[in-house]
Amino acid sequence: MTEAISKPRQQAEAAFAQVQTQFLARQRAFDDLDSITADRDEKTRRLRAARLEKAQSDALVARSEAKSKRA
Repeated sequence: MTEAISKPRQQAEAAFAQVQTQFLARQRAFDDLDSITADRDEKTRRLRAARLEKAQSDALVARSEAKSKRA
């Protein structure tokens, strides 16, 4: 079943394939950027949590040292 495809049809399919390839490449780039952004946000969240935990720990140590100096 080999039908002859008209020249305009061939051109249209080639143009569509090119646009589709560009779209997929663009989508892949956006997906990569989204992945990078998600990774960065996760790292920021972890670092912020660690920083807050350390600040609370330091404050607790400072309070206990202040209490021990008073006693």
